[in-house]
Amino acid sequence: MGANQFDVVVVGSGAAGLYACLCLPGHYRVALVTKAELKTGASDWAQGGIAAAIAPTDSPQSHYEDTLAAGAGLCDGEAVDFLVNHAPQAIAELVQFGVSFDRQGQDLALTLEAAHSQPRVLHAADTTGRAIVSTLMEQVQARPNVEIFSQAIALSLNIDPTMGHCRGIQVFVNQTIETFYSRAVLLATGGGGQVFAQTTNPKVSTGDGIALAWRSGARVRDLEFFQFHPTALTKPGVPHFLISEAVRGEGAHLLDRQGKRFAFDYHPRGELAPRDVVSRAIFQHLANTEKDPTQATVFLDLSPIEPERIQRRFPNIIRRCLHWGVDIFREPIPVAPAAHYWMGGITTDINCQTTIPGLYALGETASTGVHGANRLASNSLLECIVFASQLRNLSLPPVASSDSNVNQSIKEIRLDTTNDLALLNHWRSELPRLMWQTAGICRQAETLQMAIAKLEQWQEQWQQLSSSKLLAHLPEDQKISLSGPGLGEFMQLWAETHNLLDIAQLILTSALFREESRGGHYRLDCPDTKREWQSHTVIEGTRVFLQPSQSQD
Repeated sequence: MGANQFDVVVVGSGAAGLYACLCLPGHYRVALVTKAELKTGASDWAQGGIAAAIAPTDSPQSHYEDTLAAGAGLCDGEAVDFLVNHAPQAIAELVQFGVSFDRQGQDLALTLEAAHSQPRVLHAADTTGRAIVSTLMEQVQARPNVEIFSQAIALSLNIDPTMGHCRGIQVFVNQTIETFYSRAVLLATGGGGQVFAQTTNPKVSTGDGIALAWRSGARVRDLEFFQFHPTALTKPGVPHFLISEAVRGEGAHLLDRQGKRFAFDYHPRGELAPRDVVSRAIFQHLANTEKDPTQATVFLDLSPIEPERIQRRFPNIIRRCLHWGVDIFREPIPVAPAAHYWMGGITTDINCQTTIPGLYALGETASTGVHGANRLASNSLLECIVFASQLRNLSLPPVASSDSNVNQSIKEIRLDTTNDLALLNHWRSELPRLMWQTAGICRQAETLQMAIAKLEQWQEQWQQLSSSKLLAHLPEDQKISLSGPGLGEFMQLWAETHNLLDIAQLILTSALFREESRGGHYRLDCPDTKREWQSHTVIEGTRVFLQPSQSQD
């Protein structure tokens, strides 16, 4: 097998990508492609935990019902059934790999989170994602069949023009663009929170996998459904830091500037209502009570929780808040909603297979049907582990002779990066602002249409960039050696901006198409949930259509 030939290329190094590498059969040669250094994905930031019905008082059936209730009529019952029934085994595997979850005596400690009917969330203090990712990272680095390519940017999928199957991916790595030929590509690139001005997501979450798959003709679905986490630390000049759901689960109160515990005015469960309800409650309460609601916050008061419990459960939150000048033992945390988790993604089945043969997707990049219109807290890390486990059974077609082109000819190109930088940087700052204003927590047709028109204009300008004309349609059988000032940073900026423009257009199109409110999608001009819209929004190329939901509710 040549240097640029693999059985499987995995794109993304969060929990989904790492666990996939560990589950793929050991005789497969695997390339792990990640655009930054390892450990930059959102799973590394996941504080709350991972859900599983392992308590004697709990059951997969109860976990199933809670997930369906949160999903607001759009969960795929079969996928949820698969998730909850495989959850205990997933936890056992993580423990076996060495993840040290918190314990109460000999038993794994379980906590209650919003919209769960039972305590079923396992945690490692308040850095569960980091605990899982660092453990998986060590395991992956020890695997002889996995070759890691860091600071490598996936640019386009290689689709066989006659058979229509995915046979590799074009990657920028070590100053060159080359095709990694493979029998399968697995996209595990996480979410797209950076499309919004206010987000808890890391800088790398630019929707890369979803944009790549959609441009290659894969079906994507439910992209209007974005979960806005109600409580992100919000201070001027400070990056948004997610204050875990678990803090409210342990008993913290939401207060407004007057000290009123206002959440019960909007929902009988108050702070423990589903996330979208709490986010809208904060959004609407600020709109009703503040002169400038975009600059205002509410406050998360931890004083009802015993200090020792706070010390034990939330050491990272204590540390991070203190770093930004908030002592949570003496004062409440200023918080406001921020874009957190994308329920939609590339349409997949239980085996992670997309609508393109040979192309797979996993984790937040995928739409497996388990999250519906709104994700149940702590089901996302679980989804990564449970669905990655399916890859143990992955059997690949033999290598076609047309896929064995190892010796790519080399062509040298010099990029004049300076000309395009100003426009790319302009879009990177303006696009998230536009999306927050038009496709954030509350949406309506008029502003969505305005944003779509603006996006179309920017897309046309992007096509006209000198770098786009050079890079957008490179022959896959050539290796391109690039040179130019600040090349690595420029290539990441160019590729990410391309992906953000595409996913913004897809989110806006889906949000305008769905003329109702449901789950994470709220239309001011269509505030009701309508039975006739209990279907998935599907986009394939430029076609938008509804697909009946397999929900069992």
